[in-house]
Amino acid sequence: MHFMNLGHSYENTARMVTALSNEFPTAEDLPVAYRKAISTLRPLPAHYDEDKNNNYAAITFEDGDWSDYCLNHGIFAHIFDGATPSDAVTRDRWKANIASALRYLQEMSPGLYRMVRLLVTDIVVLNSGADGGGSASQMPGVVVMSPGPKWEVPQYTECLTHEAMHLNLFVADTVYGTFTLPSVELEADEHRALSAVKIGQRRPLDKAFHAAAVTVPLMYLQHQRGTTTLIDLYTESLRDACADLATHREVFTEYGAMLLDELCGFAASIDFAHVAQTITDPTYAGYRPAVAA
Repeated sequence: MHFMNLGHSYENTARMVTALSNEFPTAEDLPVAYRKAISTLRPLPAHYDEDKNNNYAAITFEDGDWSDYCLNHGIFAHIFDGATPSDAVTRDRWKANIASALRYLQEMSPGLYRMVRLLVTDIVVLNSGADGGGSASQMPGVVVMSPGPKWEVPQYTECLTHEAMHLNLFVADTVYGTFTLPSVELEADEHRALSAVKIGQRRPLDKAFHAAAVTVPLMYLQHQRGTTTLIDLYTESLRDACADLATHREVFTEYGAMLLDELCGFAASIDFAHVAQTITDPTYAGYRPAVAA
């Protein structure tokens, strides 16, 4: 699957950087170049260090600049509106769990770990009572996280990877386009499809597609650690969602249809060995670029 492939993520990110900055970064230069480029799209700049081996995700909390921005613009209101103050002990625990989650991900899947490290530039952590996370196309690089009271390292890992995959799909959409219609038009009833996560709900096509795609890394990570909770929860809903998404195939671009077909193939097989292969298989790294007639 292209959207699970590290090389494809690097190529798409490099293409986006080139379009925004007219620079042609190497793989080594890409983390810094990406952070510089997305800073031109965001209200707040991304942290970067010219030492290319030291580009970490900045962690802020409910009193940080990203929280202020989201509150003032009504972004993730269900998370930010109920946020309560956090003390130093809580913040240190969150930071330690995020650090442990990244180490855990590196052990579980080095390819997904590198994808997360590349794409996630800012993590906003807060206690809102709305357990989960969020990311938005207008905030590239930013992940919002509201850890549940029973979260342990695997749940932090799954949240980070889940939201990083959303960011990855946003980058791919920026470069190639996933749909032939703008997002606002996909909200119409005729373009809604079943969600694999909000089971039984019909969502705008782009959101339904994202929801289906990001179940793949979640299910894969649970498979890797021998847990089946999310696999059991999502297998049938993912198949139902893919069947519904496929009926809207004419609204997908050629690139989007390729991603859809690969996703539908996984839903039919639930083949985790194939997922593992596609994360690093160079066969999935490239995609035919558009050529002017």
